[in-house]
Amino acid sequence: MARVMPSAAVRVKQQGVSPRRCRANPDPLSLGCLIQFLSPAAPFLFYIPLMPELAEVEYHRRQWNRGLGRRVVGVEWHGDKRIFRGLDLPLLRATLEGATLRASEAHGKRMLFRFSKGGWLGLHLGMTGSLRCEPEPFTGGKHDHLVLHQREQALVFSDPRQFGRVLFHRGKTMPDWWASLPPAVTSPQFTRQALATFLARHAKAPIKAVLLDQAQFPGVGNWMADEILWRARINPRIPAGRLNARAANALWRQARFVCAAALRLVAPAHGDPPVSWLFAHRWEKGGRCPRDGVQLSRATIGGRTTAWCPRCQGAGKS
Repeated sequence: MARVMPSAAVRVKQQGVSPRRCRANPDPLSLGCLIQFLSPAAPFLFYIPLMPELAEVEYHRRQWNRGLGRRVVGVEWHGDKRIFRGLDLPLLRATLEGATLRASEAHGKRMLFRFSKGGWLGLHLGMTGSLRCEPEPFTGGKHDHLVLHQREQALVFSDPRQFGRVLFHRGKTMPDWWASLPPAVTSPQFTRQALATFLARHAKAPIKAVLLDQAQFPGVGNWMADEILWRARINPRIPAGRLNARAANALWRQARFVCAAALRLVAPAHGDPPVSWLFAHRWEKGGRCPRDGVQLSRATIGGRTTAWCPRCQGAGKS
């Protein structure tokens, strides 16, 4: 996107709450950090995701769609890079060479590419990963860690900082690491009741931190969480358990709206949302609420820089 995002380093500076890094997240496609907030009354644990977000992942997925229906004639990789950790690279090459790219899909912050010969390729972009399509002949550069050569083009996965991840599965059925993902926010399975149960389970946590939890809100990152709360008129510091029924319903509706609209408006050209959105003002120095013109407040909540309107999302807005 055109706008430069703040650092994805996880820092928690909430009054009366101290952070501590915890064990690595067991999900092989997750690239965030597990943070435990410790307070005398209630410790709670959250997974804080890194970039990218839902629409950006969808944009990159579409870059490889130019290879749909075409056969892979060669595979090039930097096999010593950590994005391939745990992979059987000879199996990947033996499967993908000669295979045809059949389909692709995105889910939250992850992508899946299905090939003939029973090949399933999973990708996570991490912080600096990207997908692109290059004309052949093409030779991968320093950061082009995976290249799938086709007759007229090459499908390239580049990741300068190597926070991304490559997974591979060969078989007739979808791999477990994909099939076990939580329902998309835009899916029928993302129900009001499911959200209410999740909020109750994390009742003492700030609602901003809850929105960043990929177990319930796959693909929602920092700017999308702020957008959802702004549209629902909910203060980001409010504990999830204090949301009344009206606020919880607004949260459900706006989460679905923002995710669907981001896919529709942002994903096609990797552009920015409309200027009527909070996104267009949240990074500006002295940025103001596009709804009432009040200068935005900023603080670190849930480990991420957060922007909100102190008037329409005041302390009592729940």
